[in-house]
Amino acid sequence: MPLVDLFTFTRAELTSPVQFIGGRWVVSAYDDVRAVLADPVTFLPDNALTAVTPVAPAALRALVRARFSLPPTLANNGSSSHADLRRLVASFFTPARVAAAEPRIRSLVSERLGGADLVRSLAWDLPAIVLMDLLGLPNVDIPTLKRWSTGSLEFFWGDITRERQMELVDDVGDFHQWLIKRYHAREGELFCALADAGVSAEDSAGLCYFLLIAGQETTTQLLSTALRRALQDRSLWARLPEPGVAESFVEDVLRTETPVVTWRRLTAREVVLSGVRVPAGAELVLLLSGKESDPRHLAFGYGRHFCLGAGLARLEAAVTLRTVAEHEPSLRLAGPEPEWLNLLSFRAPKSVAVTR
Repeated sequence: MPLVDLFTFTRAELTSPVQFIGGRWVVSAYDDVRAVLADPVTFLPDNALTAVTPVAPAALRALVRARFSLPPTLANNGSSSHADLRRLVASFFTPARVAAAEPRIRSLVSERLGGADLVRSLAWDLPAIVLMDLLGLPNVDIPTLKRWSTGSLEFFWGDITRERQMELVDDVGDFHQWLIKRYHAREGELFCALADAGVSAEDSAGLCYFLLIAGQETTTQLLSTALRRALQDRSLWARLPEPGVAESFVEDVLRTETPVVTWRRLTAREVVLSGVRVPAGAELVLLLSGKESDPRHLAFGYGRHFCLGAGLARLEAAVTLRTVAEHEPSLRLAGPEPEWLNLLSFRAPKSVAVTR
């Protein structure tokens, strides 16, 4: 089956909790997905950041010239070095630091009210600004960071042509080189902490490459999805300013329509999942978006690779929904069905057009 099948299937089309689609094994049952994520020895994270579409030779040469690399650091790291690196990064996402960001988030939302497209006016750059604040990274050109990060998502998680790879590869390389330069200049708290801990420039760039993408792009997607879905329910929109309503709604979105729809693992040995025998070396695609009957959601993963930014994403989404609903109770969806981001692991509306 072609690779594109992985990008178009829906849960309703799956006929088995473990199904072979597009050369990969799709695992959809909650208990199976949780068990896979909980066992990094049997189910390796090595392929978490591997390009879904094989990198063409010309694009690969461009990456080599840029000295691009994604060494095992966080999401793709199954080695003993993972714990120390994770502990260092986690120090920037403590509950106290995240909670302290709430006034800044609320202020940024208030500044962005009034736009005709809530993605472009609000969700697009707010998470990136908040993340740079939290990581202590000053003087970041946010539009350039967003171009690099959206292009990188498409390059690594998209079903794209060789021509499209070549259109994106320079931005991928430029982003990596920018990270190397910031590390050597010790520009920002995060890079100083990495250098002080003895983390090499190459490992620091690899770690920050994904951290600076995932730490804000997935929140942009969550905000876009949550805003659109909330505006489809007038009763809910009216109740969002009430205590706890926005937080509960965010959890429901994460459970049933999380923007991070899949994640990947490799089998270290032959395994049996839901009665299906899966060979060693098989690539698994894990469905993170669940059903109402699932006991909890897995939108942020599970186990040793649980998302470090989960608390921040939850806070940004709840504060954004509550603030917009408070100030714009008459807001309504407008226009036709939006175009959607449709990558292997990421789905979200690219626009949320509104009228007042």
